[in-house]
Amino acid sequence: MITKKYNKNWVLLFLISVALIPILITIYEVIFTDDKSVVFLGNYNPKIAVIVVSYYVLLLCLGIYWFIRQLIFIVKLKSEKSKVELMLLKSQVSPHFFFNMLNNLYGLVGKDVTKAQELILKLSDMMRYSIYEGDNETVTLKEEVDYLKNYIELHKMRYRKNIEVDFNCNIDENKKVVPLLFIILLENAFKHGVENLREDATVTINFTSSENNIKFTIENNVDSSENLKSEPGIGLKNLKRRLELTYPNKHNLLFSSTENTFSAQLILN
Repeated sequence: MITKKYNKNWVLLFLISVALIPILITIYEVIFTDDKSVVFLGNYNPKIAVIVVSYYVLLLCLGIYWFIRQLIFIVKLKSEKSKVELMLLKSQVSPHFFFNMLNNLYGLVGKDVTKAQELILKLSDMMRYSIYEGDNETVTLKEEVDYLKNYIELHKMRYRKNIEVDFNCNIDENKKVVPLLFIILLENAFKHGVENLREDATVTINFTSSENNIKFTIENNVDSSENLKSEPGIGLKNLKRRLELTYPNKHNLLFSSTENTFSAQLILN
């Protein structure tokens, strides 16, 4: 603390000294020259002129250096802020899903112990992926697809009703992508579609990739009485913000709905 205060005092003294130099130069001109007005470098001693020019050159260099340092600081600050925000958004993805799953698991434990144990194992696999792989900057599309399929199987174990899931996948399995993007759309389809339908629940997924883009399309049927125009939940809001941070101007997230269906499409360029 003392060292910091000491350094600040020296910096302040230096700045005051720099600020006084132009004033001292002006006083010198007024007192020691016969000029009626102050003229820059007018009738200066050559040595004094060199000192004055050197001072202004130094002042210009310091100004440019300070300006560059400020730009670098702003860029780093913006980058760090984005990283922290992205970490916080990532941390909200998994708990949102696991909170819902644990609530359902609680009710299943007393009814079907064997099924509850299987569900716990599946859930632990998904948590492992979310914690370890989800912390990486990128993962392979194969890893993401496996995660989505585990999610689907987990939900099929929960429900007594039949769920028709058509998962069409044509991807380059080694292509890299930011983790945990597509799970939000899949979770949304189950939350607003499957869970609200007593029977004939369907989810259709088309997942493709090419050299230039990745396309994920999902469609589910819904209860026509549900209000599809309600405000998006925290999951979709987080997804939109994550896409802005990780794929700026390189993504398209589209939603459409009819009386009985809801669809979402995410394209990454």
